[in-house]
Amino acid sequence: MSRPTVSSTPVLRTTLMWSAVATGTLAVMGAVVGYLVGGPEGLWSALIAVMLTAVFLGLTGGSILFANRWFGDPLYIPIFFGSVMGAWLVKFVLLIVVLFVLRGQPWLNQGVFFVALVISVIVSLVIDVVVMSRMRIPHASDVTLPTLADLPEEGKGPAADDNPPRG
Repeated sequence: MSRPTVSSTPVLRTTLMWSAVATGTLAVMGAVVGYLVGGPEGLWSALIAVMLTAVFLGLTGGSILFANRWFGDPLYIPIFFGSVMGAWLVKFVLLIVVLFVLRGQPWLNQGVFFVALVISVIVSLVIDVVVMSRMRIPHASDVTLPTLADLPEEGKGPAADDNPPRG
């Protein structure tokens, strides 16, 4: 028996695929511009900023896609929130470690790093907006509506058989 899929899965997959293409493009462009602006230090600063952004933004979508595998399982909600919160904690610790490691490095061009980081985040947000605006997901997704077979017979109200009178 196959499990039902969550309607957000195609959106997240599309976002991750577009983000991977954008990351590759930004890495090449950032490396070239970074090298022209700051030499080898600028090149590495841009590459680190673009890759750091890709890892951080990819962890969120990846953790949700990972948790969506258990949709329909009684433990789906705890698995979902555990996965998303675990990814959030990993990102939090990773950010602190990366900032401590990069702080004061002589080979890091802070200007190139900052600009590449901001541009990467903006491109990622644009991708999210474009994907969300083009995907057609109903407002009440992942819901099963009643069919005609689920309705009671003519003349019987829904309370006729199910709810005995209280008294």
